[in-house]
Amino acid sequence: MSYPIRLAVAVVAAVASVAGGSAPDPMPAATDVQVPAVTLAHAEVDDFAVDLVDVDGAATARTTQLSAQADQISKAAADLQAANQAQAAAAAKAAATAKTATAAKTPVLSVPAVTPGSARDIAHQMMLSMYGWGDDQFACFDKIITQESGWNVSATNRSSGAYGIPQALPGSKMATAGADWQTNPATQIKWALGYVQGRYATPCGAWSFKSAHGWY
Repeated sequence: MSYPIRLAVAVVAAVASVAGGSAPDPMPAATDVQVPAVTLAHAEVDDFAVDLVDVDGAATARTTQLSAQADQISKAAADLQAANQAQAAAAAKAAATAKTATAAKTPVLSVPAVTPGSARDIAHQMMLSMYGWGDDQFACFDKIITQESGWNVSATNRSSGAYGIPQALPGSKMATAGADWQTNPATQIKWALGYVQGRYATPCGAWSFKSAHGWY
């Protein structure tokens, strides 16, 4: 109780004593009644504040966790896309390399100009009619004969004695195709085509062997 209140109570008591009355009962201190209520309210407010802090912390932690998971998913997607692109690039490079290698192994053969009635023309017509070989096989045969004799019916190899358009060794082998084997290009070509078919199956087979060994 404060000093002014105590003084007022004392004055009232003195007046009552003089008047012959009794002093009124002292009033209970207001602070004695209000302190529990204030304390309780303060405690409730503190508890509520603590609960709010806990909720906010959990929300922040969950947001951080979700953000980290989203980053991991984005990184995994980017890594997968990069791997797919690298695989596609490697496959395209391998296909291009294989195509280039195949093209390098395949000889480019051009069909030579054929003069009607020439040895080339005879060979071209004979290959088609007797064996069904077209321009691709004729190109291979032309490569062989051009290197062997230059299509010269009387070409003779001074070292070995090989003779004629196909450079038969000995030249007399061509007699199986005709008695005029020494002068007739058709007879020599007929024998040469039979030889090529029997030994290499096709002119291109013979050319492949000749390219590797230098003879056929």
